[in-house]
Amino acid sequence: MEKLKILVFAVMFMQVDLAFGQNANLTNLEQQIETFRLALIDPTVENLDALVMESLTYGHSSGKVENKNTFIENLVNGNSNFEEVTFFDQKIILEKKTAVVRHTLSATTHDKGKTPGEVNLHILTVWVKSGKTWKLMARQAVKQQ
Repeated sequence: MEKLKILVFAVMFMQVDLAFGQNANLTNLEQQIETFRLALIDPTVENLDALVMESLTYGHSSGKVENKNTFIENLVNGNSNFEEVTFFDQKIILEKKTAVVRHTLSATTHDKGKTPGEVNLHILTVWVKSGKTWKLMARQAVKQQ
């Protein structure tokens, strides 16, 4: 009977530990998404490099797709310039070390050579946990209907 009590306690402890671990993962991911949002507004090579994977594929609503280097270069040189960015209606599906995140992006832009603009997009991102850090692996934007 004593062994049964120990076994039940151990199983309960593992479930609580898994739940807390999942919550911590979710909190860390949400913080990383917020750090990414802020990096879109104030981009540097260093902050963007720390947030995205080498294999990044970054799709725009126009159909243009960038790799990591092009994505960072276009933000840093002002070709893509976000003055304000808001993410809302965020939904996260977390599966071990992979997360699929959907949200709506509302932003004020002033891309190099263009007049200021407003964008409202649906965004899908895929994040992968690399060590203790979440990194963006893929992003696709679509225009709202």
